[in-house]
Amino acid sequence: MNTGEDIQSLRKIIDLTRLISIVILVIHFYLCCYQVFVHWGLNAELTDKLFGNIARTGLFADTLRPKLASLLLLLISLLGVKGKKDEKIRINSIVAYLITGLLLYYISTLCFYMPVSAVLITLAYIGVTTTGYLLILTGGTLLSRMIKDKLQKDIFNTDNETFPQEERLLENEYSVNLPAKYRLKDQIRDSWINVINPFRGMLVAGTPGAGKSYFIIRHIIDQHIAKGYSMFLYDFKFDDLSKIAYNKLLKYQGNYAVKPKFYVINFDDLNRTHRCNPLDPESMDDLTDATEASRTIMMGLNRSWIKKEGDFFVESPINFLTAVIWYLRKYKKGRYCTLPHVIELMQADYDQLFSFLQQEEEIKVLVNPFISAWQNKAMAQLEGQIASAKIGLARLSSPQLYYVLSGNDFTLDVNNPKEPKIVCVGNNPQKLQVYGAVLSLYVSRMIKLVNRKAQLKSSLVFDEFPTIYFNNMDSLIATARSNKVATTLAVQDFSQLKKDYGSEQADVIVGIVGNVISGQVTGDTAKKLSENFGKIMQDRESRSINSSDISISRSLQLEYAIPAAKISALSSGEFVGMVADNPDQKIQLKMFHSEIQNDHGAIAVEEAAYKPIPVIEPVSYGDVMENYIRIKAEVDELLKAECKQVSDQSENDQEGSQGAVESLVSV
Repeated sequence: MNTGEDIQSLRKIIDLTRLISIVILVIHFYLCCYQVFVHWGLNAELTDKLFGNIARTGLFADTLRPKLASLLLLLISLLGVKGKKDEKIRINSIVAYLITGLLLYYISTLCFYMPVSAVLITLAYIGVTTTGYLLILTGGTLLSRMIKDKLQKDIFNTDNETFPQEERLLENEYSVNLPAKYRLKDQIRDSWINVINPFRGMLVAGTPGAGKSYFIIRHIIDQHIAKGYSMFLYDFKFDDLSKIAYNKLLKYQGNYAVKPKFYVINFDDLNRTHRCNPLDPESMDDLTDATEASRTIMMGLNRSWIKKEGDFFVESPINFLTAVIWYLRKYKKGRYCTLPHVIELMQADYDQLFSFLQQEEEIKVLVNPFISAWQNKAMAQLEGQIASAKIGLARLSSPQLYYVLSGNDFTLDVNNPKEPKIVCVGNNPQKLQVYGAVLSLYVSRMIKLVNRKAQLKSSLVFDEFPTIYFNNMDSLIATARSNKVATTLAVQDFSQLKKDYGSEQADVIVGIVGNVISGQVTGDTAKKLSENFGKIMQDRESRSINSSDISISRSLQLEYAIPAAKISALSSGEFVGMVADNPDQKIQLKMFHSEIQNDHGAIAVEEAAYKPIPVIEPVSYGDVMENYIRIKAEVDELLKAECKQVSDQSENDQEGSQGAVESLVSV
């Protein structure tokens, strides 16, 4: 009625068409079986004349034409039927009705060949034909009740949440390019994840097993070394990534103007480690360098302090450690300026330590609060200020650590154009709390030397970044871009970063990176990523069913391109993210949701041919203990010498003052 049609008139036409179909079939039965109808007394003179005139039209000349005409009229009447819609009706039952009905409707002609009486033949023919007719009518009626317009069968909305992605390979001398495949509607297409500006920072996220190292980090190491980067690599599970870096250097060393040297810091296998002093006096120009080193060590040893910066009992041990470091830096031009010497010197008695620390003018301000507490016998306060530093550093009092930290095989200026380096520092998950603080110091000192102008392009790769502490990582990412420093941070989850670095600094790090690549993550991390990726236009359908019809409405709505639930359900090797571009190399399609393509067979063959990291120098237990004892002896010698100097100076001062008094008395 909404279309202006007269529903009642249409229904009458349909009924009339079906009635004509039935009449034709009845006339056909009468003419075909006339003798039996006469036998039954069901004929009349008027009827015979009427049906005889109709028969002369030729429509009833055989059995096929009238049945075909009746069937066509039946089908026409069924076209206009609008039955009550039923979701339970299936096409299989409708087809069964129609096929069975058509077979019976036409096969009934075989009844005339049965060797039985004419009456039985007539009854069989009329019965079988009528049954076929009714089955066709039933199937057609059910067909009108079936819902013809089906909603989309994509119950997870996968097709709607696909979008075009970058299919071009955009490469430059700094880029990292990862081949991938993505889905666009019902097609699987090739694409590229083009990190054309790695200097804007890369954040790689993913739960354990998401494929961060296998699908992303290994390619960053490979492509950066192939393009002539110097590199600092923090290998959380040594030597998984270090072995890759070493073999890639062997493969691509011809790509460098100056062949880089490969260095390893490893506290577990002293035969395969170089020795490096992170407190190298030549790299410490002023007191602020000592302060930064002190803060890094203490925050690395006491991760809970990160959220308490500024507290009295947090800043006091940092200041005390700063004073000791700077004193050793000034003593004999830094001869004993190493972390092992610092640790041993801090264990000295207060009266010895304070007696010569206060002689150094630059640190007098730092040690005055401690000396005042000592002179005023406020030992509880003094212990509270210093003991946390002494207790934390005591955990580092290990012969193995002393051996590595007291040597000077190389410096941490990895991107020195005249002496480029690839430095791999290895951690051990089982000794994380101890090794993490020392490695944090290496990272802190290295970054200060790397972030300078006129240096070689460098790549800093941190696997499991939250396991070490580095203050002001956001400043490094923000300022190092112009110095061609590419920083890659691998984390399992943003919440892990917040736990170890605090919410404020974690949010800044996450917000400042330009390239984000994420595998499977859950919770707030997935939600935040989904919101950052934004929304796209998606098709929406709704269906309503009434007593006689069905209506389907379609619309376009803005919905999240990659919902949080989809990020939480990513498979291993499947990543989502956003890349940054350059002014001279624009990328319109920055967002991606694709599966990175690794040639697993080729990688397996390549890894089987990897050479192990070579032995640097055979180190015996005696060598390690000799170094350990030597450091303790040097600190004892320093204490005796400084205490004697202070004592002699004090005696000279007393003699001078006594002589002055005697002069006054004589006068």
